[in-house]
Amino acid sequence: MTPPPATSAPRRVIPIALTDGLAPVKPQRPQRLRWALQGGFFVLFILAPVFDLFRYDLNADHAWLLGMEWRLGLDPFLAGEANALQAAGSIIVNLFVPLLGVAALVIGVAWRWGRLYCGWLCPHFSVVETINRLMARASGKPTVWEHHRLPAWKPDGTRAKVDARWWGIVVPAAVAFAFLWAVVLLTYLLPPAEVYGNLFSGDLTRNQFTFITAATVVLSLEFLFARHLFCRFVCAVGLFQSLAWMGNKNAMVVGFKRDRATDCATCLPDRQSACDAVCPMRLRPRNIKRHMFTCTQCRQCIDACAQTQTRNPDGPLLTWVADEAARQNEAGFRALKDH
Repeated sequence: MTPPPATSAPRRVIPIALTDGLAPVKPQRPQRLRWALQGGFFVLFILAPVFDLFRYDLNADHAWLLGMEWRLGLDPFLAGEANALQAAGSIIVNLFVPLLGVAALVIGVAWRWGRLYCGWLCPHFSVVETINRLMARASGKPTVWEHHRLPAWKPDGTRAKVDARWWGIVVPAAVAFAFLWAVVLLTYLLPPAEVYGNLFSGDLTRNQFTFITAATVVLSLEFLFARHLFCRFVCAVGLFQSLAWMGNKNAMVVGFKRDRATDCATCLPDRQSACDAVCPMRLRPRNIKRHMFTCTQCRQCIDACAQTQTRNPDGPLLTWVADEAARQNEAGFRALKDH
């Protein structure tokens, strides 16, 4: 009697991505908080001129700040009651000091944590992400310049649905956002009551109509074709934040566990990486810091990794790291390159 064949130990299989038979993984709590902050700041962007929180009135030739008139203090100089030195001092105190204070705050935050303003507050970036999602539904690609379609699976385990009929929403949404931005930008220059009153009554002045029309056309083209290019190469606020962030080796970055890279590279059923697919700036989150120059710290890559690895006992591969951990993360990339 022959002995039974030896059986090998059962191989442990870790389900990385979910299938249609399992419930999708819900978005991470930080991502829901980010959406709430984006929505709140977008509303503030629209209402700030209405409540005179911040705007410049071309008719009155002065600005408004927190409901109070904000002037440069040049009236005594124009009336001949102050000399040029006093006028220069008023300009410095009333204009340059506040502007430098705001700039220092934004740059200080960016130096420590990166482009948090862009990823968590900026009203333009919220439009970028919204149109990304709509365009992905219409074409399978987040931008018209993308060479390849996104993976057929989402990080939450559901299949990505593509329907060309969504183009009927993409284009009107981009134009609607552009029109809204054009009107709101005009209220930062003229009294909001005048702008909205003329708009609703259909009695815009020639200059108002020209501004809104031209701005709507330009912004529509930007939202449809160049929204990422604007964030990456044109926006001065984003550029200076990135420069400050790059200058601090201890700044917060997306850390990557390179020893588990095989899990990361095949986290979706079609052997693609979820983190690469979800980045709204079309970056590769597992890269070195200088290749992540325009990272907005939106942490979508981190949450996507957490979703795909939710049933992996070793946990996700991407996390936020700072200080010494950030230095070690970059050192690991250099060591891998040298090897």
